[in-house]
Amino acid sequence: MSGLDGLEPVATFCGSCDCGCPQLFVDVDAPAERRVVLTDDFGQRVEMSADQFSSLLAEAKAGRLDAAAKA
Repeated sequence: MSGLDGLEPVATFCGSCDCGCPQLFVDVDAPAERRVVLTDDFGQRVEMSADQFSSLLAEAKAGRLDAAAKA
């Protein structure tokens, strides 16, 4: 995926293929409200703050996102 220069990789989701799996990055040069970057395998990206990402993690850990994984 292009446009990822300067991003620090954190995690790759899937990783068992070479199809452009979703990835999580930190952009240390971005404004605080856009520092966490999540990409998908279609070339799209979501940018969010560390606080927003923490909220997403808390929701996932609490099981409130489980239904989305079954969709």
